[in-house]
Amino acid sequence: MIFRETPLPGVFIIDAEPIGDERGFFARFWSAEVFAARQLVTRFDHVSVSFNSRAGTLRGMHYQAPPFAETKLVRSIRGGIFDVAVDLRPSSPAFRKWTGVELTADNRRALYIPAGCAHGFETLTPDAEVLYMIDAPYSAAHGRGVRWNDPAFGIQWPRAVELINERDAAYPDFS
Repeated sequence: MIFRETPLPGVFIIDAEPIGDERGFFARFWSAEVFAARQLVTRFDHVSVSFNSRAGTLRGMHYQAPPFAETKLVRSIRGGIFDVAVDLRPSSPAFRKWTGVELTADNRRALYIPAGCAHGFETLTPDAEVLYMIDAPYSAAHGRGVRWNDPAFGIQWPRAVELINERDAAYPDFS
């Protein structure tokens, strides 16, 4: 695995290192040993999948408040997404900054998003499917969000948003 730093501390783009032969290839997506050596989360509580039938669908920007704050490892397993993390950690030098990366089934790239960051994505293709590894149990009472188009963050989405649910569209301005 190749870890690339982003402008947000603790947020990493992870590229697979395929080992190929005449059958195809084999590549590691996650390793507790490798993640521990980098002082990253090594235990995931659950794995979830998101299916999105339409290109231009936006999900986010979500996070959970302590004590259920979540670290996520996200990968597109079908189609493609523009994946975004926003740093909401007040003590971070990147507080209120964002980073985004294209994750596709073809590039096999993943994004590691630590607790304290909001997460969301916009689908670039129809029938996009996204796999999440999450280290904390889901708690609806601790679910929070920031608005995808809040000027406090200035996220530059790659295309027009065509579908977003009411909750995600209605988060108030960040203060």
